Amino acid sequence: MLQNEHNREILNNLTSTFPTFLLTGIPGLESVHAWISIAFCCLYAIALSGNSVILFVITTQKSLHEPMYYFLSMLTATDLGLTVSTMSTTLAILWFNAREISLDTCIIQMFFLHGFTFMESGVLVAMAFDRYVAICYPLRYTTILTNSRIIQMGLLIIIRTVVLIVPLLLLLKPLYFCKVNVLSHSYCYHPDVIKLACSDTRANSICGLIDLSLTTGVDTPCIVLSYILIISSVLSIASPEELHKVFSTCVSHIGAVTIFYIPMISVSLVHRYGQSAPKVVHSMMANIYLLLPPVLNPIIYSVKTKQIRRAILRLLLTK
Repeated sequence: MLQNEHNREILNNLTSTFPTFLLTGIPGLESVHAWISIAFCCLYAIALSGNSVILFVITTQKSLHEPMYYFLSMLTATDLGLTVSTMSTTLAILWFNAREISLDTCIIQMFFLHGFTFMESGVLVAMAFDRYVAICYPLRYTTILTNSRIIQMGLLIIIRTVVLIVPLLLLLKPLYFCKVNVLSHSYCYHPDVIKLACSDTRANSICGLIDLSLTTGVDTPCIVLSYILIISSVLSIASPEELHKVFSTCVSHIGAVTIFYIPMISVSLVHRYGQSAPKVVHSMMANIYLLLPPVLNPIIYSVKTKQIRRAILRLLLTK
């Protein structure tokens, strides 16, 4: 009896249900964090300004009030959310070495971080469907993708995100965490957090796997299938010139899909199988994963989409 009480007292001294986590900047480069912050500030500025400009021109230019651009506005909104959700903690570490974060604040950050990631995946599927309808059923495009249907698709993406993310984060509350809670990144990342728990995390891992299966596991095959259907449809009827024109309309979306999924898969693989990799590799991969899509998507769509480019130039010239 006394032994059990003694063991319980030791456990309470070693664990906590209200832990404070320590975020990590760029390991091994702490002395030059101030200089590194300049690069991060530039990237954040590009992401915030680029996505804001595209969102503004789509909202204000009536010529862009079409399904394709509505979906693009959803993509830019999720990219803005992704940028803002991690910017404060990353810059706080690089500027002030402010590494501490409570579990509740961590959960709030993960809600927005993983939530916007799930939403971006869903938006990319919607954009793939948009391209499929535009190319394979051009005469029915406006009757299939009506404004009400686009709103329904947007709401479905949000509902799916909330339904998947809330149980995942609520399961963190009952966990006990060891006193030394050093996270691998400059933000809270769910797989990183549950690795620090001292209690059983099987339910958390199963829930995370289910969420991954119902987002990336469903969305990626849907995007691939849409392009298989597009290619099979176009090859059977189009001339080489028409073929080039058709695929030029898909280049921007293919680029957005590539820069979203490749870093995501790379980070997951590094987390699971790259334990021997230097910590700086984990940190850089994690930052690239979240910064690459918001920074490059506005550039890709501005360069490759003539209507967006014209609208931005018109906006700049009228100032």
